[in-house]
Parts: sequence; structure tokens; C-alpha cells
Amino acid sequence: MPDKTVFVVDDDAGVRQGLRFQLRAAGYSVEAFPSARSFLEDYHPRRGGCLLLDIQMPQISGLELQQTLNVRGWRIPVIFITGHGTIPLAIAVMKAGAFDFIEKPLREDALVESIERALRWNDKAYEERLERATLQTRAASLTPREREVFELVAAGEPNKAIAHHLGISFRTVELHRAHIIEKLQARSLSDLIRMAMIIMNSDPRT
Repeated sequence: MPDKTVFVVDDDAGVRQGLRFQLRAAGYSVEAFPSARSFLEDYHPRRGGCLLLDIQMPQISGLELQQTLNVRGWRIPVIFITGHGTIPLAIAVMKAGAFDFIEKPLREDALVESIERALRWNDKAYEERLERATLQTRAASLTPREREVFELVAAGEPNKAIAHHLGISFRTVELHRAHIIEKLQARSLSDLIRMAMIIMNSDPRT
């Protein structure tokens, strides 16, 4: 299961201490860091959780940390916190991929609501990654011919057209299709197509 930890990155010791106390009282596991660099050195992307991130920090700003996360492909939802909120700044961080943007002083109800939404998003993202990995493992068991049939079925081609395209009999296509459904554990044609979209979108060969 994904980590439920709230990671706090803020160069202000008072803010870190206050958030640590407030969020632990609300039932969250909390880890706090004084800089973006210390967070990057300690955090492992498999942990998940969510990140409360101050925008204005020395050396590496919150926005620069968000951009670094993007480059590394670390999919942790980021909630920016700032005492200097402006509309252009909010637009900039949201365009950079931030999950939310909250101004100081932080209202506990707004903060907790944002964290809960971020953790639910992370749960969903985790489930999607797990399903994708499972489907890729199942798809790896397909023979090269089954893979060809699978891709044509996913493209909406009827069995007769697939048979003509591959130079095989209609009956052979039906057998391949039955094997594909069994191997991928698809419940229906629509489920098979949905699986194909997930697999094809994550397949480096496509």
C-alpha cells in the first residue's frame, strides 16, 4: 500500500514544528525537512504520501523542487504553502504540476481537506500503477501472434478483417482471441479494449 506520510519542506523551523505538531494531532505521520536538498536526499519515490512545500526557500525554491520531481518522474502530490500568494504565482505552480496551493496563515480545515484529497489521489495513482504492472505481466505471456491479434482487436478490427490482415483463418483468430482473453483475464470485449489502452499507453515499443 502507498505511504500515508505527510512530508513537510520549509526553511522556517517554527513552521516545521507547528505543522508537525498540528498534523500529528490530526492523525498523520509527519516527516519534516529544512530544505529541498535534504528532502531529495532522503525521500524514496516508492513511499508515496504527499508533500507540503514552501515556495520561497533559499538555494532551491519550492517551484524548482517541483520541477526536479517532474524531471525525475516522482509522482508525489505537492501542496504548496506560501505567505506571499499571488495569482501569477498560483498559476505558475499549478502549471508545474502542483496538486494544490494554500496561503499562510494555514487554516487547519482547509489544510486537512487538501491533504485528504492528495492522499486519495495518490491511492488512485497507486492502484493504476499496480493494475498497469499486473497487465504488463499478463501481456508478456502472449505469443507474438497473439500480440498481433490483440493489437488489432484493440483497434476495433472485426475477426474477419484480422484474419485477412494476418493471412490466417477466421477460426484461428477466434482461438487466438480466446487465449488472449484467458491470459489477460478479461471479462468482456470492452474490458479487453480497456486493458489494451492501458498496456499500449505504457508500452515503450508503442
